Amino acid sequence: MKSDVLVIGAGGAGLVAALHAHEAGAKVTIITKDYPTRSQTSMAQGGINAAFANVAQDSVEAHIQNTLKSAHGLADEEAVRFMCEQAPAAVEWLDSIGVPFSRTKDAKIAQRTLGGASAPRACYAQDYTGLKILHTLYDRVLACGIEILNERYLLNLLSDKDDYEKPYACGAVFLNIRTGEVEAHESSCVIMATGGYSRIYHRHTTNAKGSTGDGIAAAIRAGARLSDMEFIQFHPTALKNSSILISESARGAGGHLLNSKGERFTNELAPRDEVARAINDQIESGEEVFLDIRHLGEQFIDEELPQERKLAKLYENIDPVHDLIPIKPVAHYTMGGIEVDKNSQTRLKGLFACGECANHKVHGANRLGGNSLLELIVFGKQAGEKGAEYAKSFDKKIDSKEQTKSANNFVTGIKYFTNQIDFYQKHAFMGNIFYNNAGIKRDEMGLKAVLGAIRQIQKELPFMGPKDKSKVYNTNLVEFIEFGNMVELSEIILVCAISRNESRGAHYRSDIPRENDMAFKAHTITWKEDSVLCADFME
Repeated sequence: MKSDVLVIGAGGAGLVAALHAHEAGAKVTIITKDYPTRSQTSMAQGGINAAFANVAQDSVEAHIQNTLKSAHGLADEEAVRFMCEQAPAAVEWLDSIGVPFSRTKDAKIAQRTLGGASAPRACYAQDYTGLKILHTLYDRVLACGIEILNERYLLNLLSDKDDYEKPYACGAVFLNIRTGEVEAHESSCVIMATGGYSRIYHRHTTNAKGSTGDGIAAAIRAGARLSDMEFIQFHPTALKNSSILISESARGAGGHLLNSKGERFTNELAPRDEVARAINDQIESGEEVFLDIRHLGEQFIDEELPQERKLAKLYENIDPVHDLIPIKPVAHYTMGGIEVDKNSQTRLKGLFACGECANHKVHGANRLGGNSLLELIVFGKQAGEKGAEYAKSFDKKIDSKEQTKSANNFVTGIKYFTNQIDFYQKHAFMGNIFYNNAGIKRDEMGLKAVLGAIRQIQKELPFMGPKDKSKVYNTNLVEFIEFGNMVELSEIILVCAISRNESRGAHYRSDIPRENDMAFKAHTITWKEDSVLCADFME
């Protein structure tokens, strides 16, 4: 199978990239391990940032400065400026294709204030913003006739070398989950849009089961570089017992954070890293923490925050119209990812990346709320257009036979692994030690202890194979390969976190609680040489 542009991942970023590559005249194929409507994009509830002229106290420049401040010195100002300047047009495009944004009385797109913003800038659709954007994009992709192949699990990228021995991407190899067959999909260009890696934290995350970093792991194995992998954002308000997200829109609308004594203890609309640490401090001191939206009233909650009420009822058996919502901070968004340039291209020629799997250096050490949906629209468009442009000049032959054979041997070999150790239990263990020692607060001793545990798990992988040795719909096999990818990325996260001897944004070292601009106002870069992990700091 051969495409001009192969998009891996069918969340918001992948669908936007596919639409713009298609519009540029490319033959596009989207391949995803699940289904588009199950994407993590649907969990971006609060809104998408755009500074419109109709909000008198806001401006594009204010949006830029809020983003840079939140990033703690690690954002690329040129990339941030590009994203923020493109924001109004991005929202207008979404509006034009049918996203049902909430409206003001004079029919303008409604906006609310999220944490770290100096003005009401987040355009929203009740508290279902990401979901409604995702469904609208999916409808658009279907209307354009773009091919979507579901239930294909990414194993590795296809790559070759040109006449100058420089590697380039030319497709990918997948496991067809339905049939158990290994499939090669050749293409002139690959766009990675596979999402983040917060599922490393197991149950301590708002993310769905699929956020296992598969595309990021495949990219570094193929020759791309990763950057800033230690920066993982913890959302302040997840439901205490289930880790289900309660949107920042609840605080943006005026919700209060209270401890067991009924005291407000922090600025609810401070940047997420600050609010998450404040809540964590309360919990460590023995307090329970609650989100209180009762004073907003039932009518307002049902009109503006209907999903939050439903989630609280379903998962905590409480009604936020009358009750306090018990909450805790959990892993939510990964700022690090595949390093890309100003054209969304990675170091591996022909491989582009967008969305949460990519690091465009617009979030730095801490993402500003409302910028994730914006990033995937702005850079999804860029990746699609630049990928289509690159594909037009691609003139190399592709021979995927050997790499397909190698992937097939890999899948077959895994079935010979023993099952002496339960990898599901190991994932739960890994999630707990990451949450406790590589989470909101970290220190050198705790990080090194987790790294030792991860390296022991790496040694034990051949004894953790799937119990199910069947071929068709072997989800046990897929979940084992996912686990392997998470273990691979866990080592990278920990090496970076140990190396960064300072506190900056979401990376808070209790043993070194201050920023050190002299040594660490730089990005952690990781890559592999002959399968050996390498790391460095680069400005």
